[in-house]
Amino acid sequence: MVSIVRKAALWAAVSTSVLIAPHATLAETISGAMAKAYANNPDLNAARAGLRATDEGVPIAKSGFRPQVSASATGTLTRVDSELTGTRDLHSGQIGISITQMIFDGFQTLNNVRAAESNVFSSRETLKANEIQILLAAAQAYANIARDQQIVSIRRQNLAFLREQLNASQARLEVGEGTRTDVSQAEAELANAQSLLVSAIAQLKQSEAVYVQIVGAAPTGIRQPAPANKAMPRSLDQAVATGLRENPQILAAQYAVDTAGFQVKSAEGTMLPGVVLQGAVTRNTGNVGEDDTTASITARLEVPIYQGGAEYGQIRQAKEILGQQRILVDSARASVQQTVVSAYAQLDSALARITASRSQISAANLALEGVIEERKVGQRTTLDVLDSQQDVLDAQESLAGAQRDAVVASYSLLAAMGRLTVRTQGLQVAEYRSEEHYEAVKDKWFGLRTVDGR
Repeated sequence: MVSIVRKAALWAAVSTSVLIAPHATLAETISGAMAKAYANNPDLNAARAGLRATDEGVPIAKSGFRPQVSASATGTLTRVDSELTGTRDLHSGQIGISITQMIFDGFQTLNNVRAAESNVFSSRETLKANEIQILLAAAQAYANIARDQQIVSIRRQNLAFLREQLNASQARLEVGEGTRTDVSQAEAELANAQSLLVSAIAQLKQSEAVYVQIVGAAPTGIRQPAPANKAMPRSLDQAVATGLRENPQILAAQYAVDTAGFQVKSAEGTMLPGVVLQGAVTRNTGNVGEDDTTASITARLEVPIYQGGAEYGQIRQAKEILGQQRILVDSARASVQQTVVSAYAQLDSALARITASRSQISAANLALEGVIEERKVGQRTTLDVLDSQQDVLDAQESLAGAQRDAVVASYSLLAAMGRLTVRTQGLQVAEYRSEEHYEAVKDKWFGLRTVDGR
């Protein structure tokens, strides 16, 4: 009877779904894991660097509005050998500076700037999508460890229970109340339980390795998290509507359409006239006293008539790319809607499985207690006890899996809606503000150093 009480106490500790960390002060929360991943994940930091590189496309495009200044210098040494004057050296040189300013280029530069700006906005949404995926991966890694820790604990308890059953079977055999078959069945089940425990420990180590890769720190004091509750939708319709409105994949695709549209206009601009103004100052020097300075201003009108057909192909190509981007918006919307509906259904399913698993655990434990009592009076065999214990084990592991699935599904739903962000989840980490770098570089005329001093 003592073993039954002990078994019930151990099961109660598991059914609460909270694993007490050895050092509570070091316990990590799922929000803390996401915050660390947001700050430390190398893939996310690489994506931010990529966005900063994209920002530079705007000042590059704006350079078409600005003057181009160049300087030149030439020197010539001429040796003259004459019978009258003998040998002498003649020196001549020229220095000059020229300034070229585009006056009109068929609006190509204007549209290139607008395309670059739209590309920045699209890349910002892509970065946001990457951030969401990293936060989701961190939440999933955390939930996986919580599940695997529970399974390891459950299987250790099962191993202890089976050792007790083996001892009991051997004791009954010694007093003539049991059979050698009972002992063999208990030994076989114990060996299987040891194998299952080794497998569970290996799975836990794998989950911990994934956690370190994503979060950038070793897991400490992981506890069973609850499903997400911040920014959760009230209904499936609201979830779908929010996803179609806020998901960064859709927004990035829409900005990509704008970029492609401006690129079409820029390509069409190659067929319009262009006006360029050029000014030059040249200083000629020599050793014969013929120094002079020349200044000139030249206006040039260029009217393209035929450029080999490349201009027509480029315009058609840009229009096809624009059509492609419009189709990709529809594809993104369909993908987001499917993801939202799937995550919502998985969350409902996981919550229902949690309720069912808890009921199953309660019933399986009562059945196990009854089978043990019946075996004492000879109405049940050791095999019946082992089968009932397996039912308890399956129910407990099913609950651990359902709890993990509920957590992952809830955060997946937020991710599909575009709501899994530092701001909406209140994560304790400084939010990366991509517009700060953009504002710092968008109108730069010169400078080699990056904003952070590299």
